[in-house]
Amino acid sequence: MLQDEVRPRDDAGRQVRRGRRTKLSGRRLVRLLPALLIAGGLVMGVVTPAGYTAAPFFCAAPLIAASLSSLRSTAVTSLAAVLGEIWAVTYRGALEDYQESVAESVMVFVVALLALGLNRCVQRSDAHLASVRDISEAAQRAVLPTPPERLAGLGVAARYVGARADARIGGDLYAVQDTPHGVRLIVGDVRGKGLEAVEAAVIVIGAFREAAEQETTLEAVAGRLERALQREGGRRAGLDQFEGFATAVLAEIPANGQSVLRVLNRGHPPPLLLTLDGGVRELVPAAPALPLGMGDVASWPDRSDETFFPAGALLLFFTDGVTEARDLLGRFYQPASRLRGRRFPGPDALLDMLVEDVARHTGGAPADDMALLVVQRPMSA
Repeated sequence: MLQDEVRPRDDAGRQVRRGRRTKLSGRRLVRLLPALLIAGGLVMGVVTPAGYTAAPFFCAAPLIAASLSSLRSTAVTSLAAVLGEIWAVTYRGALEDYQESVAESVMVFVVALLALGLNRCVQRSDAHLASVRDISEAAQRAVLPTPPERLAGLGVAARYVGARADARIGGDLYAVQDTPHGVRLIVGDVRGKGLEAVEAAVIVIGAFREAAEQETTLEAVAGRLERALQREGGRRAGLDQFEGFATAVLAEIPANGQSVLRVLNRGHPPPLLLTLDGGVRELVPAAPALPLGMGDVASWPDRSDETFFPAGALLLFFTDGVTEARDLLGRFYQPASRLRGRRFPGPDALLDMLVEDVARHTGGAPADDMALLVVQRPMSA
């Protein structure tokens, strides 16, 4: 039984390692390309008559090195390209056509200088991108701090997977905290992209952390979030300045030790309950509801759904970056069917598998951000 549980994860790990080795091999080959071009130019200088030129090979080498290598490597490649061009025209006796030979050599020399300047620009751009990444990581840690592995006896794990490497945080959000009313959590997705979505996510998380401590019911917490978004929207000039609504799912696990789970869904993908026997159940709300911040469109009383939360079960929350991930044929990722029949030793193992499986489904990075949160109820004593 244990081998059956581990084998899928081992296979996934081997596939990921093979993919990484393939990427590393491809990168090494690309980095060798300038040297191969120079070698090709030298060979062409030997085997072709004087009427042919190897200058395109010697021009391409430093330009490629400029975008892939350090300034020192680019300088070495540029020098080798210039010397290679001079050797080629000398070997073939092209010095008899003095003007053409000088023009070719000057062209390679100018391209080599341009490559050095281009490399400087690339290095500065990389440094700026690294700075942006550091800032985005700091913002992510501030807005979406990593939750503790154990919270009020529950196992907890969370991930934020950005669709772009240079923008590691967006409008997807999560928060979990221990309160006098039990462990409460939220997973949501703010409308839109960019800094406005991040700002709205901060408002939702801040309002949740305060309301989760003070309000006695999830319905009251949802009401506080609704008012917070409406209040902030009223301070702005219009929808262009503020992304005015967010899908969200709220959950509460009472502190009295009962195997009870309360869920309130406001237009968000329903969470999944994974049991020890490999079963998966979608916690679809009894009544659909509009996202938070749309109280002006319609109003109704919020009602949470109560369900049984068995010992050892895993509760998975995610944003629509998971359910809207598509493969090459345009088919959406189906988390319930992909997870059914699988067993996981803990929250981190589930998130590792899910992130890797979505990447395999899409054939690369996801098209949208993904916020993931898993809570596991401990085994009964």
